[in-house]
Amino acid sequence: MELTALPDSRTEADGSAVVRVLGYNIRSLRDDEDALARVVRACAPDVVLVQEAPRFFRWRKHAARLAAKSGLVVVGGGATAAGPLLLCSLRVTVERTRDVLLPLTPGLHRRGFATAVVRVGGARLGLLSCHLSLRADERYAQAGMVLEQLAALGVPHAVVGGDVNERPDGRAFRRLASALQDCRAVRPWGGEHTHPPGEPHQRIDALFATGGVEVLGCGVPTGLPGVTEADLRAATDHLPVLAALRVPAAP
Repeated sequence: MELTALPDSRTEADGSAVVRVLGYNIRSLRDDEDALARVVRACAPDVVLVQEAPRFFRWRKHAARLAAKSGLVVVGGGATAAGPLLLCSLRVTVERTRDVLLPLTPGLHRRGFATAVVRVGGARLGLLSCHLSLRADERYAQAGMVLEQLAALGVPHAVVGGDVNERPDGRAFRRLASALQDCRAVRPWGGEHTHPPGEPHQRIDALFATGGVEVLGCGVPTGLPGVTEADLRAATDHLPVLAALRVPAAP
């Protein structure tokens, strides 16, 4: 069954922009890269907030290849952000980027954020991709660091895409949702659960937006034209989250 239409990218007469944002955990490209690229292209995103991008040997080449297959370009992140990666379409103008490594807890994976400030039409938007810890106390602390980094971007409008590694009733998820809009909760569209792709039963991946950003729809694009069940299963071990956001024009 096809989904109801999600608004296309466009620039409004007042300078505001409708921006399509995709969040996706790609498991270090260990699965079917062509299926992954087909899913991304079918979602027609302006921005992709990636988690678990390649981090080791020739990681830049792998990221560039995925971007090219998806009709996008690399903005920042990757190994220098411990996995989060930012991709964008040529509609987007990049002002600046910054990769942030978080404190290392012995015995756990290093975590980080990929951040950027971009312009789309007359709108200015902060971006942050994150992959929070598997350990609850560290995950909660990292949610606070997400909010700190958003404030440090110095822009009024921003979007966060992340593998939160817990459900919406978890402490870290609630910490983010108490300060930001949980886009799926604000304007449900498409599917809800993101993991695992074969029999999804939990929502652990999400997009969040600051106040002032209008959420036009958000969810898993199962049934979107061009997105097949076979590709979603083959691409990686998470389902993507797609949102359409209206971002006000910058002053």
